[in-house]
Amino acid sequence: MNRRSLFGGLLVMAMASAPELILAQRDTTDYPPAGFGSLRQDDISIGLRTTEFEIQIVPLDERVIRLLSPDTYRSLHRLKTTRTSDLEAVAFRRGLRAPSLFLVRFFGLQRAVRFEPEFLTITSQNRLFRVADIISLSPLWSGRQLNQRETATAIYVFEDGIRILDPITVSYAGASSDAWGALLRRLERERASVLARAARGTR
Repeated sequence: MNRRSLFGGLLVMAMASAPELILAQRDTTDYPPAGFGSLRQDDISIGLRTTEFEIQIVPLDERVIRLLSPDTYRSLHRLKTTRTSDLEAVAFRRGLRAPSLFLVRFFGLQRAVRFEPEFLTITSQNRLFRVADIISLSPLWSGRQLNQRETATAIYVFEDGIRILDPITVSYAGASSDAWGALLRRLERERASVLARAARGTR
């Protein structure tokens, strides 16, 4: 066997033995049942605004998105499943076992404004998290420039450790938001309602 074939075989074996991740990030026993939520995507979104952009950050953690209405949940869940191979490749490359995923959207407010994706950070439990990798979902992302009313969207991959069921702070270029702490109270109420609806078998 030549060296290239040997390397290829070892890479395939390594990929095959990579940790099961992404869609089963944690112990699923604490997941609320899917299909019984009533929240909208805006109800779980963190918003930031600068002079140049509006930024929307949506956690893709199953403990959060299962509280969404069935159609919205299926849409976000499908987004993850259709990108599984990309996400697993990122996790393998970065050595991540249970990465935290966020859907991030930049919306231009002015003409020809440049955005810097890596400037977006999350603080959780007094620890600063920088993005480990980014999976682009729109062609405008690669140019890193938007005109007014243009949108660029991507999945942000952070290393595990972000406590999404606790308050977090999202920051970009001097702007920051602690809104997630207030949103958590809404999530707690919805989780109780989801469990009650699931127990009754009604949506």
